[in-house]
Amino acid sequence: EAGAPAAISVSLPSAATPAAPVVATQPAGEGGPQSSQVTIEDFAHIDLRIALVLQAERVPKSDKLLRLSLDVGAFGSRTVVSGIAHWYAPEALVGRKVVLVSNLKPAKLRGIVSEGMILAGEDDAGNLAVIQPAADLPPGTKVR
Repeated sequence: EAGAPAAISVSLPSAATPAAPVVATQPAGEGGPQSSQVTIEDFAHIDLRIALVLQAERVPKSDKLLRLSLDVGAFGSRTVVSGIAHWYAPEALVGRKVVLVSNLKPAKLRGIVSEGMILAGEDDAGNLAVIQPAADLPPGTKVR
């Protein structure tokens, strides 16, 4: 059974520090850094929120998928299906805070409607870590 690797911390700039545009790059084999650039206006359309994992369970007949029940504060609860079962045991995620793409169009995966996506990073060696806030922020907090 998969253990839980250490989470990646996300540091948010203080109010006195102007936010720099975020530019994510991909390894050369995945399209290269220039192929995925978006404008700051495009990025502003993505609604990222802090969410608390209330429940997590394996999706039946799937080795890759976990079904997560998330608390998004005033925005209610969400169900998210995530392909992280190889790296995380369901019980290792319960009680963790994660970053949720909350305005992603719902999609049906293995008969379950997934209402968003949680963010994770994966290195060249295939190690994956779910992104977690560095500070104890309440569910529903907007990530900028």
